[in-house]
Amino acid sequence: MRYAFPCNIVPDEEEREATGREAYVVTFPDVPEAITGGDSWQEAKEMAADGLGVALGMYVKAKQDIPKPSPLEDGQVLIAVPPIIAAKLALYTAMREQNITNVALAAKLGIYESAVRRIVDPNHRSHISQIEKALQAVGRSLVIEDRTAA
Repeated sequence: MRYAFPCNIVPDEEEREATGREAYVVTFPDVPEAITGGDSWQEAKEMAADGLGVALGMYVKAKQDIPKPSPLEDGQVLIAVPPIIAAKLALYTAMREQNITNVALAAKLGIYESAVRRIVDPNHRSHISQIEKALQAVGRSLVIEDRTAA
């Protein structure tokens, strides 16, 4: 799955009325918990990836399925989660789809269950090679691609 979600970046009228300053708010139709903003359109876009990553991390913590991104609509901006978080979300999703527990994955990898918890946790720093090895253990591989910047 591609971990890039459409978002809406719109002027924050409440902030403008309250302070007279320009501001923008970012929302994600597929991830309603991800709400962020910025003092400019560009800043709001930059904050969007972090906000999206944090919100998707809440899905992992709550043991909920990661939502699938809907198609990009006119006026929306596509925001990708940071690469390490995308890899962790891919691992988490594969584990859920295959009903693989942390204990079972730990046994496959020859590591402690607590190490698997850290590998899957989007808020914990992990090395990409650890995540790749875990993905391979669940029959998945990580593919990285680039695209023209929006």
